[in-house]
Amino acid sequence: MSRLWVTGYRSYELGIFKDDDPKRKVIDQVLKNEIGQAIVDGMDWLISGGQLGIEQWSLEMALNLKDTYPGEFQTSMMLPFAEFGNNWNENNQTKLQTLKAKVDFSASVSDKPYQSPQQLRNYQEFMLSHTDQALLIYDLDNPGKLQYDYDQIKRFADSHPYPYKLITFDDLQSAADEYQENLNNSVQDD
Repeated sequence: MSRLWVTGYRSYELGIFKDDDPKRKVIDQVLKNEIGQAIVDGMDWLISGGQLGIEQWSLEMALNLKDTYPGEFQTSMMLPFAEFGNNWNENNQTKLQTLKAKVDFSASVSDKPYQSPQQLRNYQEFMLSHTDQALLIYDLDNPGKLQYDYDQIKRFADSHPYPYKLITFDDLQSAADEYQENLNNSVQDD
């Protein structure tokens, strides 16, 4: 069994506030390529959280890929605590609930609403003990909220066979250049 934890920047950390943002198209293409390769390599479960940004986008992309790879893998949204996202605006709460209803499995690591940072540490421990590897869209030169998860993943990988892959801003820029080149080529072909 191969279980992949996908996480990364929040949407606001990337300056993406609309689903049709061109940066989102590039990130979707990167996620499609990475998740598609993980499926080919034998991934059984894609497990992510519910944060707005890379976590939700990776689950959306995985659900879209189920048509291409039917029956080959499942999706799971794990939340750190009960009532996660309840303080978000109505539109974002709806996005979370809609996605939660579409994944194959969803649960909260803690059955209590947020009370302390220990719940977030318990979440990290749960994710590390229930996955075999991680994919992070994260750049060490541009720290964000994901720094805590990255530090924990790195510490865990230092003493366990736990591979992880970082997709940096340079990687995203290369993907954006390729995306633009493909767009230009398709326009020229018309």
